[in-house]
Amino acid sequence: MAVGGLFVASRAGHGVGYYGGLVFFGFAVLFVMLLIKTHYDLGKEAPSLRQFRALFVTVGGFLIPAVPEVSPRRPTIRKIVAADLRDALARGFADFDAQPSHLIFLCLIYPVVSLILARLTFGYETLPLFFPLLAGFTLVGPLAATGLYELSRRREQGLDFSWWHVFDVLRSPSIRAIVTLGVVLAAIFVAWLAAAQAIFVLVFGNWVPTSIAEFARQVFTTSSGWTLIIVGCGVGFLFALVVFTISVVSIPLLLDRKVGAVTAIRTSAKAVLANPGTMTVWGLIVAGALVIGSLPLFVGLAVVLPVLGHATWHLYCKVVER
Repeated sequence: MAVGGLFVASRAGHGVGYYGGLVFFGFAVLFVMLLIKTHYDLGKEAPSLRQFRALFVTVGGFLIPAVPEVSPRRPTIRKIVAADLRDALARGFADFDAQPSHLIFLCLIYPVVSLILARLTFGYETLPLFFPLLAGFTLVGPLAATGLYELSRRREQGLDFSWWHVFDVLRSPSIRAIVTLGVVLAAIFVAWLAAAQAIFVLVFGNWVPTSIAEFARQVFTTSSGWTLIIVGCGVGFLFALVVFTISVVSIPLLLDRKVGAVTAIRTSAKAVLANPGTMTVWGLIVAGALVIGSLPLFVGLAVVLPVLGHATWHLYCKVVER
């Protein structure tokens, strides 16, 4: 997958294929390193080629991490109300206040990478991908917050929760399932970029903006531009809904128990279906907080992201019986 990602990036110019290829390359390298490191951390010898191949299954000609379903008992979902959301946020703020030193390591990466990739799109032929690219990073946000879930879990249990314990997720019994879920989220991210580019082509054809001002005028002052905004936001909402449904409590569950990715995704979906109103409010809170945090050149995300990450762990504790 890593070689394939680099090949796509090298042959795709600076369009969606370029960014998608880089994303898949990055995730592939990271996931392989995580799998190998897991074996070392567990005191095992470096895996042979046959043992390493056994870590994967073939799907559609591609290798993805093999994750057996190991939990005999399916998690039980609780009903939650708005008061539970307030309490989860309050606990998230408390975790943030108790250990804010991990912000530099965990949270500045997100806005810095966003700014760099956003700057790359300023080659005007790919300017239409500017907003989809930034908005799309929220689709992999649940994976980026994995370390924050771990810190909240440790603080809840009365353990040391210094920032370096974010790396404890590498020794999680469910690390392979987390890897698998990360691949899914990365694939959805790339699919969103492809969909956004396709919508732009359908609305504007092969038109290439010659300046930022011209692009803004076409988008905000023409009927085609408003069609792009409405359709794009509608499709983006569907992608966000899918990611929210499958990931709102799945990664915290994987850190808390040794379950498979399928069980985690099913549990997350059941939690949303069992609490549609409350989960809708939570989704709006997350979306609103991310928008507010992004306004001052993404600096606000250094506070918004850890608070939401910690709060999501406490939301998991309320909605899934432990």
